[in-house]
Amino acid sequence: MGYSREIYRKAEDELNRRRQKAFTDAEKRRERIYAELPEVRELETKLTRTGVAAARAVFAGGDTKTELEKLRSENLRIQAEIRRILGTKSYIPADLEEVYSCRLCKDRGYIDGKMCSCMRSLLRSTAYDEFNKKAPFSLERCTFDNFSLEWYQNTPNQNGNVPRRRMERILQYCRSYAENFSPNSESLLMEGATGLGKTHLSLAIAGRVIDRGFGVIYGSAPDLLMMLKAENSYYNTDHTVLENLEQCDLLIIDDLGTEFPNSFTKSAAYNLLNARLAREKATIVNTNLSISEMKRNYSDRLVSRLVGDNEYLTFIGEDVRIARKRKNRD
Repeated sequence: MGYSREIYRKAEDELNRRRQKAFTDAEKRRERIYAELPEVRELETKLTRTGVAAARAVFAGGDTKTELEKLRSENLRIQAEIRRILGTKSYIPADLEEVYSCRLCKDRGYIDGKMCSCMRSLLRSTAYDEFNKKAPFSLERCTFDNFSLEWYQNTPNQNGNVPRRRMERILQYCRSYAENFSPNSESLLMEGATGLGKTHLSLAIAGRVIDRGFGVIYGSAPDLLMMLKAENSYYNTDHTVLENLEQCDLLIIDDLGTEFPNSFTKSAAYNLLNARLAREKATIVNTNLSISEMKRNYSDRLVSRLVGDNEYLTFIGEDVRIARKRKNRD
C-alpha cells in the first residue's frame, strides 16, 4: 500500500504551492527588470516571434534548412543582446526565469513518468509530520541509536533474567524488524511494565519503516477505539478510519488495556486485529498487561490472536524514568 492517499495529496499540494511560488516570484522579477530595462521586454517578444516563425517554416515545407538556420542565427543574436543589456544592471538571463525548489523535475514530482527524488523526500517528510501529530514523542526523539541500555540492570532479577541482556536482544530484534520490514511481516506483541521502552522502540520501528516508503499509523488503544466508535454510527456511511486502520502497512496500537472496557471496545479491538491478520498486515501492540491480566479483560479469541499470532516480546527491568531521576539526584 505504501503511503496513504492523504500523504500523496498533501505532498502534491506542496509541489503545486512551490510551482506557483516559483511562477509568481519570476513574474515579479521580470516586471522589475522590464521597468528598468524596457528593451528587454521588446527583445523577448522578438524572440518569441522567431520561435513561431520556425514552427511555421517546418509546416510550410520547402527550403526548411536554410530558413531554420536563418531564424537560429537571429535567435542567438537576440539572446546575446538580451544578455548584454541585462549585464548593464548586473542581471543575468536566469533572473527572467522560474527558480524551482527542484531543478530536476521543476517541482512536478516526476521525470518521464518516474518519481523524482524530491517527491520521495517530500513524501517521507509529510508522513513524518502526520505521524508526529498523533505520536506522544517525535520520531526524531525516539530512534534505535538513542535507545540506551545503561538504564537496565546488568544483574539477574528474581527470575534469573538479566534485564540488560534481554533488552539488548529486543533492541537488535526491533532494529532488524524495521530494516527488513514488508507489509506482511509478522506482528509484534510488546508486553511489560510502564517505562521500559515499548513506545520508544515502536516509534523507532515506525521511523525507519516510514523512511523505507511504507505507510504507518500510530494510536493509543483508547484513541483508536474512540475514533472507531464515533465512526460506528447508523447514519454514517464514511468508514475511512476503519479502512485506513485495516489497510495501512503497519499499525501500532499503544497502551492496550488502558481503554474503558465494554462490549464495543472488546469487539472492535478483536475485529480490527482479525481483519489485519486476514489481510496479512503487520501490527504492533503494546500493553502493560500480563497474559493472565489480558485474559481477565478480553475474550479468549482476542488473547489468542495477540499471543498466538504475534511475536511475543517481554520487556523487563526498572522504569527507565525512575532510574533517570535517581541518577540525577545522585
